[in-house]
Amino acid sequence: MFLKICGLTNEADAAHAVAAGATALGVIFAPSSPRCVSADRARDIVEAVPATVPVVGVFVNAPVEEIVAVVAHTGIRIVQLHGDEPESYAAAFKVPLLRAAGVDVSIDAWPTATLLLDAVSSAERGGTGRRVDWDRAAAVARRRKTVLAGGLTADNVAEAIATVRPFGVDVSSGVEAGPGRKDRDKVSRFLEAAKRAFVEGGL
Repeated sequence: MFLKICGLTNEADAAHAVAAGATALGVIFAPSSPRCVSADRARDIVEAVPATVPVVGVFVNAPVEEIVAVVAHTGIRIVQLHGDEPESYAAAFKVPLLRAAGVDVSIDAWPTATLLLDAVSSAERGGTGRRVDWDRAAAVARRRKTVLAGGLTADNVAEAIATVRPFGVDVSSGVEAGPGRKDRDKVSRFLEAAKRAFVEGGL
């Protein structure tokens, strides 16, 4: 069960997410994002949460060398690629990889990565609050280890899990009071609903 709260910008929200049951956290390094954090801030977030809860670093078209340096500086434990990076990037990292993609992704793409299905476009790389097609996502999840993102909230995550049957779920804008500021009640309700759906679905 992979329950990721993404777009964190401060230690307090990160600590609350962990206390509420998150099994992974996400910090964003894309300069165009309103949730972008510095490497130093990301390191503070990593150090504020238990080592058992990995922090994921989200990158959009950053050079490999930059990503490797940020991983070393911050202690993030998973790399998430959200841009147009070539598959050759996968060989550069010694940590697990999440590859963001739309539901039309080739089932054979990025074989060493876990696919993260999101509402992505060339202009918007995620965090849009738009849902993906759950039926098409389910077809991917039957064949690949998949994390579902895109438009998830406390009110629809149970249905999404039952329909798609993913390995995990990822939410950012759906639990926010504003970009980069989490609504703690929404975070708690999301995680409770997701956890229950995974258990009831035998996932």
